[in-house]
Amino acid sequence: MVDVILGLQWGDEGKGKIVDFFARNYDVIARFQGGPNAGHTLYVNDKKVVLHQIPSGIFHENKTNLIGNGVVLDPVTLRRECKSVTDMGVNPQKNLFISQRTHLILPTHRALDKASEMAKGTEKIGSTLKGIGPTYMDKTGRNGLRVGDLLDKSFTTQYIKLRLKHQRLLDNFNFQEDITSWEEEFFEALDFLRDLNIVNGEYFIHDKIQTGKKVLAEGAQGSMLDVDFGTFPFVTSSNTISAAVCTGLGIAPRMIKEVIGISKAYCTRVGSGPFPTELNDDIGELIRKAGNEFGATTGRPRRCGWIDLVALKFACMINGVTQIVMTKADILDSLNALQVCKSYKIDGKETVQVPFQMNKINLEPVYEKFEGWATDVAGCKNYESMPLKMKAYITYLENYLDVPIKYISNGPEREQIVAVSN
Repeated sequence: MVDVILGLQWGDEGKGKIVDFFARNYDVIARFQGGPNAGHTLYVNDKKVVLHQIPSGIFHENKTNLIGNGVVLDPVTLRRECKSVTDMGVNPQKNLFISQRTHLILPTHRALDKASEMAKGTEKIGSTLKGIGPTYMDKTGRNGLRVGDLLDKSFTTQYIKLRLKHQRLLDNFNFQEDITSWEEEFFEALDFLRDLNIVNGEYFIHDKIQTGKKVLAEGAQGSMLDVDFGTFPFVTSSNTISAAVCTGLGIAPRMIKEVIGISKAYCTRVGSGPFPTELNDDIGELIRKAGNEFGATTGRPRRCGWIDLVALKFACMINGVTQIVMTKADILDSLNALQVCKSYKIDGKETVQVPFQMNKINLEPVYEKFEGWATDVAGCKNYESMPLKMKAYITYLENYLDVPIKYISNGPEREQIVAVSN
């Protein structure tokens, strides 16, 4: 049995904390796509930890953590993270496993990412410059190097061949930056990676399922950044939706049971791209400051706005979401009035469908207004103690989405999560 946790917006929904919360009920936590562009924030013993590559179940003793084949892996980032978790008393060599089929991010992938983004000028997509896109391009172009290749005696030869190909592309961009230090760090990290648990990922996870182990598949980024169904071209380079669990771990669709979608009580987005409910005003700035809305990976300030139920219902539909966890509900505590986007107006016509390409049309959000609860909910231990106006907000969202909101996160700490009873 496999349950899935994934983001329903443009990423940054708080998946790290939620995976950490649910992990206690599972035996295996497996990342199935994305790379170090992910930034999953957890608080462990009052210490903030941001994971980019390692699954968010790493701090649970006796839990198996798998980096699946759908992930793209930066060995340098992984080594750095392994050191951090080791310093916190966790031995990654004991409970971290990596699929042989996981593609490697090379220094030249990072250089290509940077060169390509610089060349776009004002049409930048807001890449994290981690080499994600170029690595996935090499994967689909059948050029990439994988973790299993590290065990091959010809790895260096394969690396040089791919590096020369990348260098020709960099020359076309007139990219002048010296990446020698990147390569030195990369090869040191490869030696570290070889000593970790490299496994045949699809057989590894299949054996776990067959022996009755419970698996939690952890997504990165968000559904509205999916390369097929997101706000193209302002998307990530992988499929971020539940279907990617099958291809990113090597499991059959019938193995998937629960799909747990994560959504903030409002909306945020990092980088370029359409954002219908964005607030470029004092309220948007208030939400950004109250929610500490700065990218865990890039540090960039996030764009903030009201919750977009058109996009959220679309995400629930394409993922087959069975339950929702709403995060950062406490960030709206200080607002006397709230708004919810219930439809779009496009060329004068109202619709509840996400259009083909948002950035090429005149789109206006249509709002439903709510009274704010203007109450500090961070200390609430149960749903009954939450304010009535907040409950009215939650009920409206549930009825619109036709998916139950099962949990509300009301603060950053591990224990600040409330089960909904209604």
